[in-house]
Amino acid sequence: MRKEQHSPVGFYTIGVAALFLAGFFLLVVFGAQSYRNTAAGQNGNMQSRALLSYLSTTVKAYDAAEAISLTEDPEVGRVMVLADGNSGYAVRIYHRDGILLEDYAAADTALRPEEAQQIGETRQFEAEMLPGNVLKLKTDAGSVLLHLRSGGDGA
Repeated sequence: MRKEQHSPVGFYTIGVAALFLAGFFLLVVFGAQSYRNTAAGQNGNMQSRALLSYLSTTVKAYDAAEAISLTEDPEVGRVMVLADGNSGYAVRIYHRDGILLEDYAAADTALRPEEAQQIGETRQFEAEMLPGNVLKLKTDAGSVLLHLRSGGDGA
Protein backbone atom coordinates (compact mmCIF):
# COMPACT_ATOMS: atom_id res chain seq x y z
CA MET A 1 0.00 0.00 0.00
CA ARG A 2 1.21 3.37 -0.96
CA LYS A 3 0.89 6.41 1.29
CA GLU A 4 0.03 9.76 -0.22
CA GLN A 5 1.92 12.68 1.03
CA HIS A 6 0.18 16.02 1.19
CA SER A 7 2.34 18.93 0.32
CA PRO A 8 1.72 22.18 2.22
CA VAL A 9 2.54 24.17 -0.93
CA GLY A 10 -1.04 23.69 -2.20
CA PHE A 11 -2.49 25.15 0.99
CA TYR A 12 -0.11 28.10 0.83
CA THR A 13 -1.06 28.76 -2.77
CA ILE A 14 -4.77 28.71 -1.93
CA GLY A 15 -4.15 30.93 1.10
CA VAL A 16 -2.20 33.51 -0.87
CA ALA A 17 -4.86 33.54 -3.62
CA ALA A 18 -7.60 33.99 -1.00
CA LEU A 19 -5.63 36.81 0.61
CA PHE A 20 -5.27 38.63 -2.72
CA LEU A 21 -8.95 38.09 -3.50
CA ALA A 22 -10.00 39.49 -0.09
CA GLY A 23 -7.69 42.49 -0.60
CA PHE A 24 -9.19 43.10 -4.04
CA PHE A 25 -12.75 43.04 -2.67
CA LEU A 26 -11.82 45.42 0.16
CA LEU A 27 -10.18 47.76 -2.34
CA VAL A 28 -13.32 47.78 -4.51
CA VAL A 29 -15.63 48.38 -1.52
CA PHE A 30 -13.56 51.22 -0.03
CA GLY A 31 -12.93 52.75 -3.45
CA ALA A 32 -16.65 52.81 -4.27
CA GLN A 33 -17.46 54.33 -0.88
CA SER A 34 -14.78 56.99 -1.33
CA TYR A 35 -16.08 57.83 -4.80
CA ARG A 36 -19.66 58.10 -3.51
CA ASN A 37 -18.59 60.50 -0.73
CA THR A 38 -16.56 62.61 -3.16
CA ALA A 39 -19.41 62.80 -5.68
CA ALA A 40 -21.90 63.75 -2.93
CA GLY A 41 -19.63 66.56 -1.73
CA GLN A 42 -19.15 67.85 -5.26
CA ASN A 43 -22.91 67.80 -5.87
CA GLY A 44 -23.53 69.73 -2.64
CA ASN A 45 -20.96 72.38 -3.63
CA MET A 46 -22.50 72.78 -7.08
CA GLN A 47 -25.98 73.20 -5.61
CA SER A 48 -24.87 75.83 -3.13
CA ARG A 49 -23.05 77.81 -5.83
CA ALA A 50 -26.01 77.51 -8.19
CA LEU A 51 -28.09 79.83 -5.99
CA LEU A 52 -25.53 82.65 -6.14
CA SER A 53 -25.07 82.07 -9.87
CA TYR A 54 -28.80 82.32 -10.43
CA LEU A 55 -29.00 85.57 -8.47
CA SER A 56 -26.04 87.04 -10.37
CA THR A 57 -27.49 86.12 -13.73
CA THR A 58 -30.92 87.50 -12.85
CA VAL A 59 -29.49 90.81 -11.65
CA LYS A 60 -27.35 91.15 -14.78
CA ALA A 61 -30.40 90.44 -16.97
CA TYR A 62 -32.38 93.27 -15.34
CA ASP A 63 -29.48 95.73 -15.12
CA ALA A 64 -31.09 98.84 -16.64
CA ALA A 65 -31.46 102.41 -15.47
CA GLU A 66 -33.30 102.47 -12.12
CA ALA A 67 -34.51 98.89 -12.59
CA ILE A 68 -32.93 97.41 -9.47
CA SER A 69 -33.95 98.51 -6.00
CA LEU A 70 -34.09 97.17 -2.46
CA THR A 71 -37.18 97.60 -0.32
CA GLU A 72 -38.32 96.45 3.10
CA ASP A 73 -41.44 94.36 3.69
CA PRO A 74 -42.79 94.03 7.25
CA GLU A 75 -43.46 90.31 6.78
CA VAL A 76 -40.33 89.05 4.99
CA GLY A 77 -37.75 91.83 5.43
CA ARG A 78 -35.43 92.85 2.60
CA VAL A 79 -36.83 92.46 -0.92
CA MET A 80 -34.79 92.85 -4.11
CA VAL A 81 -37.01 94.37 -6.80
CA LEU A 82 -36.02 94.00 -10.45
CA ALA A 83 -38.33 96.16 -12.58
CA ASP A 84 -39.36 94.80 -15.97
CA GLY A 85 -38.94 97.90 -18.11
CA ASN A 86 -41.91 100.27 -18.21
CA SER A 87 -44.52 97.52 -17.80
CA GLY A 88 -45.12 98.20 -14.11
CA TYR A 89 -44.26 94.58 -13.30
CA ALA A 90 -41.21 93.36 -11.43
CA VAL A 91 -39.41 90.26 -10.29
CA ARG A 92 -39.21 90.35 -6.51
CA ILE A 93 -36.72 88.13 -4.70
CA TYR A 94 -36.95 87.62 -0.95
CA HIS A 95 -36.29 85.12 1.84
CA ARG A 96 -38.89 83.41 4.01
CA ASP A 97 -38.68 80.36 6.30
CA GLY A 98 -35.32 79.19 4.96
CA ILE A 99 -36.35 79.41 1.31
CA LEU A 100 -35.41 82.04 -1.25
CA LEU A 101 -38.51 83.00 -3.22
CA GLU A 102 -39.17 84.84 -6.46
CA ASP A 103 -42.42 86.24 -7.78
CA TYR A 104 -43.36 88.21 -10.85
CA ALA A 105 -46.23 90.62 -10.32
CA ALA A 106 -47.17 94.27 -10.46
CA ALA A 107 -44.44 96.12 -8.60
CA ASP A 108 -46.85 97.90 -6.26
CA THR A 109 -48.83 94.81 -5.13
CA ALA A 110 -48.34 92.95 -1.86
CA LEU A 111 -46.03 89.94 -1.76
CA ARG A 112 -47.67 86.52 -1.96
CA PRO A 113 -45.10 84.03 -0.62
CA GLU A 114 -47.52 81.12 -0.91
CA GLU A 115 -47.71 81.66 -4.70
CA ALA A 116 -44.04 82.51 -5.25
CA GLN A 117 -41.56 80.28 -7.07
CA GLN A 118 -38.94 78.64 -4.85
CA ILE A 119 -35.41 79.40 -6.00
CA GLY A 120 -33.56 77.37 -3.39
CA GLU A 121 -32.94 76.71 0.26
CA THR A 122 -30.76 79.04 2.29
CA ARG A 123 -30.74 80.11 5.91
CA GLN A 124 -29.79 83.67 5.05
CA PHE A 125 -30.32 86.16 2.27
CA GLU A 126 -28.90 89.64 2.47
CA ALA A 127 -28.95 92.27 -0.25
CA GLU A 128 -27.17 95.56 0.24
CA MET A 129 -26.41 98.47 -2.08
CA LEU A 130 -22.84 99.68 -1.57
CA PRO A 131 -21.26 102.91 -2.78
CA GLY A 132 -20.21 102.97 -6.42
CA ASN A 133 -23.28 101.13 -7.74
CA VAL A 134 -22.23 97.82 -6.19
CA LEU A 135 -24.87 95.33 -5.11
CA LYS A 136 -23.78 92.81 -2.47
CA LEU A 137 -25.76 89.56 -2.25
CA LYS A 138 -25.12 87.06 0.52
CA THR A 139 -26.47 83.53 1.05
CA ASP A 140 -25.25 80.43 2.87
CA ALA A 141 -22.92 79.71 -0.06
CA GLY A 142 -21.09 83.01 0.40
CA SER A 143 -21.42 86.45 -1.08
CA VAL A 144 -21.08 88.05 -4.48
CA LEU A 145 -20.46 91.67 -5.44
CA LEU A 146 -22.12 92.91 -8.62
CA HIS A 147 -21.25 96.23 -10.21
CA LEU A 148 -24.42 97.66 -11.70
CA ARG A 149 -23.64 99.33 -14.98
CA SER A 150 -27.00 101.08 -14.89
CA GLY A 151 -26.55 102.61 -11.46
CA GLY A 152 -29.38 101.06 -9.46
CA ASP A 153 -31.23 103.40 -7.15
CA GLY A 154 -30.71 101.30 -4.00
CA ALA A 155 -32.85 101.78 -0.94
